[in-house]
Amino acid sequence: MTALVLSRIGFAVTVLERSDNSFRTGAALHVDHGLLARLTGNRMHNPLAPGIQSWFTVHAGLLGAARSHPLIDIRQGMSVESVGQNTESAWVVAANGQRFGGDLVVGADGHNSVVRRTVSPEKPNATFAGYSIWLGVVQESSLGPNVRWPSETAFLGGGDEYLLGYPLPGSDGSVEKGHRQLGWAWYDSSRNGLFREKGCVAGNVVSHSLKAADVPEQTLREMASDAERWPSLWHDAILDSIKRKAVIGTPITEYVPDRLVEGRLALVGDAAHVPTPMTGNGFRASLLDAEALAECLSGEVSGSGPLQSSLVKYQTLRLNDVRRLVQSGQDFSRNFAASRTRGQP
Repeated sequence: MTALVLSRIGFAVTVLERSDNSFRTGAALHVDHGLLARLTGNRMHNPLAPGIQSWFTVHAGLLGAARSHPLIDIRQGMSVESVGQNTESAWVVAANGQRFGGDLVVGADGHNSVVRRTVSPEKPNATFAGYSIWLGVVQESSLGPNVRWPSETAFLGGGDEYLLGYPLPGSDGSVEKGHRQLGWAWYDSSRNGLFREKGCVAGNVVSHSLKAADVPEQTLREMASDAERWPSLWHDAILDSIKRKAVIGTPITEYVPDRLVEGRLALVGDAAHVPTPMTGNGFRASLLDAEALAECLSGEVSGSGPLQSSLVKYQTLRLNDVRRLVQSGQDFSRNFAASRTRGQP
């Protein structure tokens, strides 16, 4: 996303893409279509519909747009090991030893950001919020011909149980009957012990999600039984995902930033700030980061201002807003995390 916006104002951008994220079963984003179209310059070959979209659809659309841009060079399978800078340039070193340098480094490397460790060494890690989300996506065709299709997102439960259910276009973008998908996100504070046992959480730091293949059979059986509490449509969707072993568990993290820049380094998106998904605004905040960064750097392309001053201006524009966004979800996180436990806390 940020690469597209910066390339539009004249920056040549090298993107180091760590992985294909092929295990992100069920992840979804709320898309502000107008903002996304404005920032990408309508370069996406298959424009996204407004509302909830699968993470795969959004990622594929942005990746396709970036690949077609002459100023963007995408290097896939590149994991960043370290970051450095001096008065003249900034650089990253990949796991294979390759060094990539430029005028600045933008860390858009997620909640476990390597760049953040240099920007904010005294506060390098997002922290575990005390609960997780189970995610799945089901094909409409798997639910039978008489399913009553939801017209909007369903938000179910309360107290110690929450389920978010959302209709999605098909994997090919189709919204025709029989070709759509249902996504679901089940908030769970009762299995923290499982995520620690599997190495997903250590102390208060989350390292990774629990892939579908690693979810224990006992956990799937418990979830199938617990799903009885939800309305039939969502119950059936959850059972379908469980039957296919297409469920992943994502421990939720939060990060309230104290800074977004350091010298020639800048943070955007989840590298900069990590709100609970309950806010529903994480992706939009990432888009606004990209927009603000490009606005502040536009003078740098024309040579009208020092880069570091432009980055400080970016921080001034965004820091208070993103701090408030993360903090707005922390009361929910504290209350939900304390609601109930299964296994060790």
